[in-house]
Amino acid sequence: MHTDDVTSERAPLIVEKQFFTFAEGEDKMMLESGALLGPVTIAYETYGTLSPKKDNAILVAHAFSGDSHVAGYYSTDTEHDKPGWWDSVVGPGKGIDTDKYFVICSNILGSCMGSTGPASINPETGKPYGLTFPMVTIGDMVTAQKLLIDHLGIKELLCVIGGSVGGMQVLEWCIRFPEMVRSAVPLATTMRHSAMAIAFNEVARQAILADPNWQRGDYYSTTPPHMGLAVARMVGHITYLSDEAMRRKFGRRLQDKSDFSYEIDVDFEVENYLRYQGSKFVQRFDANSLLYITKAADYYDLTSKSPRNSAEMDFSLSKARFLVISYSSDWLYPTYQSKELVQALKRAGRDVSFCEIEADAGHDAFLIPDKRLQDILTGFLDGISRNH
Repeated sequence: MHTDDVTSERAPLIVEKQFFTFAEGEDKMMLESGALLGPVTIAYETYGTLSPKKDNAILVAHAFSGDSHVAGYYSTDTEHDKPGWWDSVVGPGKGIDTDKYFVICSNILGSCMGSTGPASINPETGKPYGLTFPMVTIGDMVTAQKLLIDHLGIKELLCVIGGSVGGMQVLEWCIRFPEMVRSAVPLATTMRHSAMAIAFNEVARQAILADPNWQRGDYYSTTPPHMGLAVARMVGHITYLSDEAMRRKFGRRLQDKSDFSYEIDVDFEVENYLRYQGSKFVQRFDANSLLYITKAADYYDLTSKSPRNSAEMDFSLSKARFLVISYSSDWLYPTYQSKELVQALKRAGRDVSFCEIEADAGHDAFLIPDKRLQDILTGFLDGISRNH
């Protein structure tokens, strides 16, 4: 994998997290479930400059455990500050060029990274919502994003881009607000979860529910269910990799020893890696948010005849030009699911291009620096801009 040597020489991009609050007072947000929620706060970040005509805006949608910090740094202390999760793609001179485009990334509804979710304070009780937080859907997340875009005074998005659960948001944008989306790039995503994807999510949820510290979601004033959340992350992380990636990174190598311990302990490097990923995750994420967001992803289904129409009928109103990208080693959302999406878009009469990128890193490949992805996005966005 390559990074762009030219862009790496530029000064770091410094950004600031911002907040937008709506649905205050009696004007609550109506969710797909029929529940009312308010007030609602959405954390977001912007990059680049909005053009005078406000016609160069790109919305980037993050995956389930991501956040609004898609690129850049919060301070000039780049040695200790962490860059955004897609810093290799978003920034000056990069695939999504902030010298040309005004990029917006917001934290999804139901998350715990600045936007309203189960860990937020319920104004009616003065305590965290916990399980009293209403179930949210991918559609609810997109509706909240749309209100943010309205708040920014943007009438049309040049492009909506996102991978994994972010890709579901991209598709939902094209269906809910077709008049606002000029182009769309869903990466490493699907129109609906397979039974296997739902199964892995259920194992992750059960790991949390089985932790005695979960206390039916009411753990915010006590010890959180760290063990359950760590195991949930370990399960999820396995699905993000591939057999080849794990063989290359770990094989059957032992962790800091020359022979088996013959105890229930860490023997293999891969065991140590998964434990590390789990322990790191509990420091930044909320267990209840994982429950809610994985459920929202499991519920998502563009192929269902009820209560929505079929995917091709839903996409028939869209005017967007589509670029669908999959990865050859992604077994969580395999390429055949992206091809099903392409077929649905073609049946709906949409302008769609498809690219499968050869990569052995599994589902996480779209997050790994890769000049091929940068070049593909640059070419696609340049074409959209020229024809604008």
